[in-house]
Amino acid sequence: MDISQIINELAEDRENYFNAVAPPIMQTSNFVFKKVADLHKAFEDEMGGYLYSRGLNPTVDILRKKLAALDGAEDCLVFNNGAAAIFAGIFANIKSGDHIVSVAKPYTWVQRMFDVILPRFGVTSTYIDGTKIENWKNATQPNTTFYYLESPNSWDFALQPIKEVAALAKSKRITTLIDNSYCTPLYQKPVEMGIDMAMQTATKYIGGHSDTLGGVLSGSHAMMKKIFDSEYLNIGSGIQPFNAWLLIRGLRTLPARIERITNSTAKVVSFMKQHPKAESIIFPFDESFPQYELAKQQMKGACGLFTFVLKTSKMESIIKFCESLQHIMMAVSWGGHESLVIPKCAGLKPDDPIAIGFDASNKEHRYVRMYVGLEEAEYLIADLEQALIKF
Repeated sequence: MDISQIINELAEDRENYFNAVAPPIMQTSNFVFKKVADLHKAFEDEMGGYLYSRGLNPTVDILRKKLAALDGAEDCLVFNNGAAAIFAGIFANIKSGDHIVSVAKPYTWVQRMFDVILPRFGVTSTYIDGTKIENWKNATQPNTTFYYLESPNSWDFALQPIKEVAALAKSKRITTLIDNSYCTPLYQKPVEMGIDMAMQTATKYIGGHSDTLGGVLSGSHAMMKKIFDSEYLNIGSGIQPFNAWLLIRGLRTLPARIERITNSTAKVVSFMKQHPKAESIIFPFDESFPQYELAKQQMKGACGLFTFVLKTSKMESIIKFCESLQHIMMAVSWGGHESLVIPKCAGLKPDDPIAIGFDASNKEHRYVRMYVGLEEAEYLIADLEQALIKF
């Protein structure tokens, strides 16, 4: 199906809501029934109709169908945020005694799940360098039931060979889930490469305006039904109608925003790459990237997130640079209209030995991650220039 049809037409039965161009927000908690038999049917299969907005809601359904189509998946569920989507996708597919293989240094709340929550239920995890298929094979144990991927991740953008990992998992009946937030379905389609579940934080590019949260989990209808009937309904982590409506609105301009961000990012990356105070840049679609060829194979583009390493031996210089920016804001996340930076050293506590005796030889300590938003590239470059000359 063409992307324009998905974004502008799919699931929008306008004759059912007064031929309005924009779908209404079905801001209701409850749905009524005229026949007991229909109510009974809704009790038996809550995913088959509308019973209570904790489960399905008409506004959310429009969004679900569009997002599933974008992912090339049979179905999807939309959550209040990305962390909730990942939690439900994993928790619905593991049991006591199981083992998980995960990429090293996953998203903070994924690692908290693996290190703190799941061990209470007898589930263990192994972290690996996921860039090589051999590492997945070597880490797999007889009780391994789940693989967790992030490709690219959100700091050094390490990739996994998605097709190879998916094929290995299928040969061993292991369930797979990938965080596809960096690329969005416009630039990478993991389900079509064999991954069972593709997750993305709709908070980022899908919403695009930094005004709502959301998490998407796409896969087969059977998998989504399994999750819906257990974790989705029990935890109550489904997205609310108004937030779903905001995400539908964000989808309308997604291709245009992604195109502009991609073009601007290329200019900003080129500027930082040649700047004397930048030691190096990390960006999947730059030829200096270690996995550049794999990136070109798996991804259609690389959007607006990249990392640069400042040429300094002092943490104070990194702090001064970030605090000298006048238009580029300092914050977590990405994907909105605004450009952002976040220094890796912000995660260090003041009494941390690394902060006290700052180890500049470790490039990671000098990372500054930048997200390029919708501003003019020249506007952002001028801001970076004036901040770079101050240290």
